[in-house]
Amino acid sequence: MTASGVRNRPIALAIFMIFAGLIGLWASFELMIEKIHTLENPGVDLSCDFSLVVQCAANLGSQQGAVLGFPNPIIGLIAFMAPVVVGAAILAGARFNSWFWVVFNLGIAGAFAFILWLAYQSIFNLGTLCVWCMTVWSVTIPLFWAVTLRNFKVGAIPAPKRIRKAAGAAYSWVPVIAIVGYIIIAVVAQVRLDVLAYL
Repeated sequence: MTASGVRNRPIALAIFMIFAGLIGLWASFELMIEKIHTLENPGVDLSCDFSLVVQCAANLGSQQGAVLGFPNPIIGLIAFMAPVVVGAAILAGARFNSWFWVVFNLGIAGAFAFILWLAYQSIFNLGTLCVWCMTVWSVTIPLFWAVTLRNFKVGAIPAPKRIRKAAGAAYSWVPVIAIVGYIIIAVVAQVRLDVLAYL
Protein backbone atom coordinates (compact mmCIF):
# COMPACT_ATOMS: atom_id res chain seq x y z
CA MET A 1 0.00 0.00 0.00
CA THR A 2 1.28 3.46 -0.84
CA ALA A 3 1.99 6.08 1.79
CA SER A 4 -0.92 8.15 0.49
CA GLY A 5 -3.19 5.13 0.81
CA VAL A 6 -2.22 4.76 4.45
CA ARG A 7 -2.85 8.47 5.07
CA ASN A 8 -6.30 8.22 3.53
CA ARG A 9 -7.34 5.52 5.95
CA PRO A 10 -8.73 6.78 9.28
CA ILE A 11 -5.96 5.16 11.36
CA ALA A 12 -6.49 7.30 14.47
CA LEU A 13 -10.23 6.65 14.35
CA ALA A 14 -9.61 2.92 13.95
CA ILE A 15 -7.36 2.82 17.00
CA PHE A 16 -9.91 4.78 19.02
CA MET A 17 -12.75 2.47 17.91
CA ILE A 18 -10.78 -0.57 19.09
CA PHE A 19 -9.97 1.15 22.39
CA ALA A 20 -13.57 2.30 22.96
CA GLY A 21 -14.99 -1.06 21.94
CA LEU A 22 -12.73 -2.98 24.32
CA ILE A 23 -13.66 -0.69 27.22
CA GLY A 24 -17.33 -1.09 26.36
CA LEU A 25 -16.93 -4.87 26.25
CA TRP A 26 -15.13 -4.85 29.59
CA ALA A 27 -17.84 -2.74 31.25
CA SER A 28 -20.61 -4.88 29.73
CA PHE A 29 -18.87 -8.04 30.93
CA GLU A 30 -18.55 -6.67 34.47
CA LEU A 31 -22.22 -5.72 34.46
CA MET A 32 -23.17 -9.18 33.26
CA ILE A 33 -21.11 -10.77 36.05
CA GLU A 34 -22.88 -8.56 38.59
CA LYS A 35 -26.25 -9.50 37.12
CA ILE A 36 -25.40 -13.18 37.50
CA HIS A 37 -24.45 -12.52 41.14
CA THR A 38 -27.86 -10.97 41.80
CA LEU A 39 -29.60 -13.98 40.24
CA GLU A 40 -27.55 -16.43 42.28
CA ASN A 41 -27.78 -14.44 45.52
CA PRO A 42 -30.78 -12.08 45.60
CA GLY A 43 -30.15 -9.06 47.80
CA VAL A 44 -26.37 -9.52 47.79
CA ASP A 45 -24.19 -6.40 47.99
CA LEU A 46 -22.49 -5.98 44.64
CA SER A 47 -18.91 -4.78 44.15
CA CYS A 48 -20.25 -1.83 42.16
CA ASP A 49 -22.54 -0.67 44.97
CA PHE A 50 -20.76 2.21 46.71
CA SER A 51 -23.66 4.18 48.17
CA LEU A 52 -27.40 4.73 47.97
CA VAL A 53 -26.88 6.81 44.83
CA VAL A 54 -23.75 5.30 43.27
CA GLN A 55 -24.69 1.67 42.67
CA CYS A 56 -25.66 -0.76 39.93
CA ALA A 57 -27.99 -3.19 41.74
CA ALA A 58 -31.02 -0.93 41.29
CA ASN A 59 -30.27 -0.46 37.60
CA LEU A 60 -29.72 -4.16 36.93
CA GLY A 61 -32.92 -5.08 38.73
CA SER A 62 -35.10 -2.53 36.98
CA GLN A 63 -37.24 -2.81 33.86
CA GLN A 64 -34.90 -0.31 32.23
CA GLY A 65 -32.07 -2.76 32.84
CA ALA A 66 -33.69 -5.33 30.56
CA VAL A 67 -35.32 -3.28 27.82
CA LEU A 68 -35.59 -6.16 25.34
CA GLY A 69 -36.55 -8.75 27.93
CA PHE A 70 -32.98 -9.79 28.75
CA PRO A 71 -30.19 -7.94 30.62
CA ASN A 72 -28.88 -4.88 28.77
CA PRO A 73 -25.24 -5.99 29.25
CA ILE A 74 -25.87 -8.73 26.68
CA ILE A 75 -26.57 -5.98 24.14
CA GLY A 76 -23.23 -4.39 25.03
CA LEU A 77 -21.35 -7.69 24.74
CA ILE A 78 -22.66 -8.06 21.20
CA ALA A 79 -22.70 -4.44 20.01
CA PHE A 80 -19.24 -3.38 21.22
CA MET A 81 -17.67 -6.08 19.06
CA ALA A 82 -18.58 -3.96 16.02
CA PRO A 83 -16.17 -1.03 16.58
CA VAL A 84 -13.40 -3.46 17.56
CA VAL A 85 -13.82 -5.51 14.37
CA VAL A 86 -14.22 -2.47 12.10
CA GLY A 87 -11.23 -0.73 13.68
CA ALA A 88 -9.06 -3.84 13.35
CA ALA A 89 -10.15 -4.28 9.73
CA ILE A 90 -9.14 -0.69 8.92
CA LEU A 91 -5.73 -1.22 10.51
CA ALA A 92 -5.37 -4.38 8.42
CA GLY A 93 -5.95 -2.35 5.26
CA ALA A 94 -9.69 -2.71 4.68
CA ARG A 95 -11.63 0.05 2.98
CA PHE A 96 -15.38 0.36 3.34
CA ASN A 97 -17.91 1.85 0.95
CA SER A 98 -20.03 4.81 1.95
CA TRP A 99 -23.11 2.62 2.50
CA PHE A 100 -21.18 0.60 5.08
CA TRP A 101 -20.16 3.74 6.98
CA VAL A 102 -23.77 4.96 6.91
CA VAL A 103 -25.08 1.65 8.31
CA PHE A 104 -22.28 1.57 10.91
CA ASN A 105 -23.09 5.16 11.83
CA LEU A 106 -26.78 4.32 12.24
CA GLY A 107 -25.84 1.56 14.65
CA ILE A 108 -23.66 3.89 16.70
CA ALA A 109 -26.36 6.59 16.61
CA GLY A 110 -28.78 4.01 17.97
CA ALA A 111 -26.32 3.20 20.77
CA PHE A 112 -25.91 6.91 21.49
CA ALA A 113 -29.68 7.43 21.72
CA PHE A 114 -29.97 4.35 23.91
CA ILE A 115 -27.36 5.49 26.44
CA LEU A 116 -28.92 8.96 26.59
CA TRP A 117 -32.26 7.33 27.39
CA LEU A 118 -30.62 5.11 29.99
CA ALA A 119 -28.85 8.12 31.54
CA TYR A 120 -32.18 9.92 31.78
CA GLN A 121 -33.85 6.87 33.31
CA SER A 122 -30.99 6.37 35.75
CA ILE A 123 -30.93 9.97 36.97
CA PHE A 124 -34.61 10.90 36.90
CA ASN A 125 -36.48 7.64 37.50
CA LEU A 126 -34.12 5.22 39.27
CA GLY A 127 -32.23 7.87 41.21
CA THR A 128 -28.89 6.09 40.86
CA LEU A 129 -25.62 6.23 38.96
CA CYS A 130 -24.18 2.88 37.90
CA VAL A 131 -20.38 2.93 37.60
CA TRP A 132 -20.20 0.36 34.80
CA CYS A 133 -23.13 1.98 33.00
CA MET A 134 -21.33 5.32 33.12
CA THR A 135 -18.24 3.62 31.68
CA VAL A 136 -20.35 2.53 28.72
CA TRP A 137 -21.70 6.08 28.36
CA SER A 138 -18.17 7.51 28.49
CA VAL A 139 -17.02 5.58 25.42
CA THR A 140 -20.26 5.71 23.44
CA ILE A 141 -20.45 9.51 23.49
CA PRO A 142 -17.08 10.22 21.81
CA LEU A 143 -17.52 7.18 19.54
CA PHE A 144 -20.75 8.64 18.17
CA TRP A 145 -19.27 12.08 17.56
CA ALA A 146 -16.02 10.76 16.07
CA VAL A 147 -17.71 8.46 13.56
CA THR A 148 -20.51 10.89 12.68
CA LEU A 149 -18.28 13.93 12.15
CA ARG A 150 -15.79 11.84 10.18
CA ASN A 151 -18.55 10.57 7.89
CA PHE A 152 -19.85 14.07 7.22
CA LYS A 153 -16.31 15.32 6.74
CA VAL A 154 -15.38 12.80 4.05
CA GLY A 155 -18.82 12.75 2.41
CA ALA A 156 -19.79 9.22 3.42
CA ILE A 157 -23.00 10.88 4.61
CA PRO A 158 -24.16 13.22 1.82
CA ALA A 159 -24.36 16.82 2.98
CA PRO A 160 -23.83 20.36 1.63
CA LYS A 161 -20.23 21.54 1.45
CA ARG A 162 -20.64 23.97 4.35
CA ILE A 163 -21.82 21.15 6.63
CA ARG A 164 -18.90 18.98 5.55
CA LYS A 165 -16.55 21.84 6.26
CA ALA A 166 -18.07 22.44 9.69
CA ALA A 167 -17.86 18.71 10.48
CA GLY A 168 -14.23 18.70 9.42
CA ALA A 169 -13.48 21.59 11.76
CA ALA A 170 -15.39 19.96 14.64
CA TYR A 171 -13.76 16.54 14.08
CA SER A 172 -10.53 17.58 15.80
CA TRP A 173 -12.57 18.80 18.77
CA VAL A 174 -14.22 15.44 19.52
CA PRO A 175 -12.43 15.09 22.90
CA VAL A 176 -13.71 18.53 23.94
CA ILE A 177 -17.23 17.74 22.71
CA ALA A 178 -17.18 14.52 24.70
CA ILE A 179 -15.96 16.28 27.84
CA VAL A 180 -18.76 18.84 27.50
CA GLY A 181 -21.20 15.92 27.29
CA TYR A 182 -19.73 14.40 30.45
CA ILE A 183 -20.00 17.72 32.26
CA ILE A 184 -23.66 18.16 31.27
CA ILE A 185 -24.53 14.68 32.59
CA ALA A 186 -22.52 15.29 35.77
CA VAL A 187 -24.19 18.63 36.44
CA VAL A 188 -27.69 17.23 35.83
CA ALA A 189 -26.92 14.26 38.10
CA GLN A 190 -25.58 16.52 40.84
CA VAL A 191 -28.57 18.86 40.70
CA ARG A 192 -31.06 15.98 40.64
CA LEU A 193 -29.39 13.50 43.01
CA ASP A 194 -26.83 15.52 45.03
CA VAL A 195 -24.28 12.81 44.26
CA LEU A 196 -21.42 14.47 46.14
CA ALA A 197 -23.32 14.19 49.41
CA TYR A 198 -23.34 10.39 49.09
CA LEU A 199 -19.64 9.91 48.25
